[in-house]
Amino acid sequence: MERNFNLNLKKNNFFKLCFISIIIIFLIILIIVGNLKKNNEEKDDKFRILTSFYPLYIMVQNITNDANNVEVSNMAEKFTGCIHDYTISTTDLKKFEKANVFIENGRNLENFTEKIISIYPKVEIIESSENISNFIEEDDEINPHVWLSIENYIMQIRTITEKLEKMNPENMEVYSKNSNDYIEKLEELKPDYEVINNIKDKKAICLNESLEYLLKDASIEVTSIETDHEQSVLSAKVLGNIIDKMKRENIKVIFIDKDDDTKTAKILENETGARVYVLNSEMNGNGSKDDYINIMKENIEILKNIKYL
Repeated sequence: MERNFNLNLKKNNFFKLCFISIIIIFLIILIIVGNLKKNNEEKDDKFRILTSFYPLYIMVQNITNDANNVEVSNMAEKFTGCIHDYTISTTDLKKFEKANVFIENGRNLENFTEKIISIYPKVEIIESSENISNFIEEDDEINPHVWLSIENYIMQIRTITEKLEKMNPENMEVYSKNSNDYIEKLEELKPDYEVINNIKDKKAICLNESLEYLLKDASIEVTSIETDHEQSVLSAKVLGNIIDKMKRENIKVIFIDKDDDTKTAKILENETGARVYVLNSEMNGNGSKDDYINIMKENIEILKNIKYL
């Protein structure tokens, strides 16, 4: 009897010990889960900015430099070209899951924005070109490649800065200072345009519409030819008309982008004695914050040294 009592007592103590152990383990798990949740919440405190493609990524990197708790990422890879006909992927969409704001060029360059809004309605959209008025238009269509004009690029910086200051006021002073410093660097490029503008009788054929804003700033009279930049092949009739025009008007300059196919340009060069010049539309690059300025300096240097006649 006494032996049975002792056995029962031991069993009760064992069950109590197991029960207490389970409670302790459960509490430890709760603490661990709580800490993990807290860490995740702290990570989610970041103000996440997503840009649509490379020129805007460089722009926003300059505006947000040293901003507190801000993360900037780019939707398209930095080596992607123009996103006018870009097909957004599942991987791209995932980048919107934690984004607070999406910064786009606008003017129908990003043809997927409505899809983004429908899937992620909480993501704020900044259209960087919304305050630009001096667009290049042809057949009632706006050329959206506005960042190749210094003035337009500066306008985009100001629009983005103003919007970010309202969305993320804790970094207002940083955004303002960075924006002013960056614009000051851009303004230093303008005297070189004056040198180009003083060159007379500047006529050229342009085989990439993204370069038109750059050439307009340089006061170059451009005949723009729309091509498929990957193939860059025109019909025999269109080519014949261009060749006739170049010979008739003595046009000796052809502009293409660095990523363009050269077939059409080479045909025109061979038929007219003109020279092909390769410019950079800045749709991709090395990722440095000074990349836009460095590329523009290279473009300007080319434009300054062309013999147009």
